Amino acid sequence: MENSAETRVAIVGIIVEDCALTKDVQELLTQYSDYIVGRMGIPYKQKNIRIISVVLDAPVDTINALTGKLGKIPCVSSKVVYSNV
Repeated sequence: MENSAETRVAIVGIIVEDCALTKDVQELLTQYSDYIVGRMGIPYKQKNIRIISVVLDAPVDTINALTGKLGKIPCVSSKVVYSNV
């Protein structure tokens, strides 16, 4: 991981609306595992969706690259909330 002065802490909220694509999301998150502080996945059976929260400590460009790749997966949406540190 890079120097903390060059990184930001962020939370990425991910919603997977097609459960068959959860594996694609997991593979992508594995590629960024060096930056992941923690993650939590919730299967919301009533709506047949998966909700994933990922906490990252990474350069902004890296976070943007991850969310850009997530956005290219059909039926997957994500949003980022950045800390001030």
